[in-house]
Amino acid sequence: MRTRANRRIDVGLGLPGCLAALGLMAVACGDSSTSGSSPAYPRDDVLRLNHMQVVGSHNSYHIQPRPDLFAALQALVPPLAEAWEYTHLPLGEQFSDQGIRQIELDVFADPQGGLYANRGAIELLTGDGASGIPDLDEPGLKVLHVQDLDFESTCWTLVQCLETIREWSLANPDHAPLTILIEAKDDEIDAPFETVVPIAFDAERLDVIDQEIGSVFSPGHVITPDEVRGDHETLERAILEEGWPTLGESRGRVLFALDNGGRVKDAYLDGHPSLRGRILFVSAEPGEDAAGFVKLNDPIGSFDRIRNLVAQGFLVRTRADGDTAEARTGDTTKRDAAIASGAQFVSTDYPVPNPDFGTGYFVALPGAMPARCNPISAPPECRPEDIE
Repeated sequence: MRTRANRRIDVGLGLPGCLAALGLMAVACGDSSTSGSSPAYPRDDVLRLNHMQVVGSHNSYHIQPRPDLFAALQALVPPLAEAWEYTHLPLGEQFSDQGIRQIELDVFADPQGGLYANRGAIELLTGDGASGIPDLDEPGLKVLHVQDLDFESTCWTLVQCLETIREWSLANPDHAPLTILIEAKDDEIDAPFETVVPIAFDAERLDVIDQEIGSVFSPGHVITPDEVRGDHETLERAILEEGWPTLGESRGRVLFALDNGGRVKDAYLDGHPSLRGRILFVSAEPGEDAAGFVKLNDPIGSFDRIRNLVAQGFLVRTRADGDTAEARTGDTTKRDAAIASGAQFVSTDYPVPNPDFGTGYFVALPGAMPARCNPISAPPECRPEDIE
């Protein structure tokens, strides 16, 4: 049987970065190509990355529009405004305070800088839409939900968001692996005023996502398709024949996946068969060479399919709620199906209740731990404390 290539598990910032961090964390400097179980996690060499289940946050950077803007949006685009009524904590606080272990970041291309520094809806309200945020004037990928309408964020650039993730990860080296879903956004919007026309994501723009990730994380900090595939012919064959890395090989590390399908996914794969040389996994169907991660956002309609995919060894992301509907009504049907499906990543806008809705709706795993043993794929000897 073909096996996976030896993994590098050095998650530091190189020797200088390690030396600077010695007083804060236990991060190995130098050669750490072999992994061992943390004493707190004796099953790390048996359990694998796909044997866990975690809660994720949807649009993890998102802040609800400020009150005057929100009132205006309710008049201009009422269904959309209602769907944007949620706010997330800064990323590090989500990890520490809410046990979030999967996040989602939306990115817009801005190679010259300044494309998203002016906000159309604010200009309509006040006559001056200038954000006054220096980071938005700099070249690089920007993080926001909808240009000119729903743009408040806890981190303005992809690099800024990733630096926050990296610092939290390095300070908490025994954490269960974090998964970061990236959505490349370039849709134009219809609004009663002039809005920014985004730059389309082609292969060159998608390369920038990989480059910006690589500018923040050291190679060993990221679980990549190349690592998982090893010397197997395809990523799917590696998953089906050997499986995902163990928790011992994954703990304290991050994994990236592309949220997009269609032309964006095709462009990301072009010239990179089975994701060779790429950083992000993609949502791919069984039978595709790049299959390993699957996005199925409807846990009710896809319930049996999710369970079957998880049983085969694939990673699946689903959603517990959407557009604030469940949080407003208190309906937990979708949430309960998402958790019971075994999808490794159960995404929500509400890791805590929104007191304004008064329903008490929120999403947490049974036992209220950051992660638990996957109800479909984990071996029977697994215990929640084995994960994190």
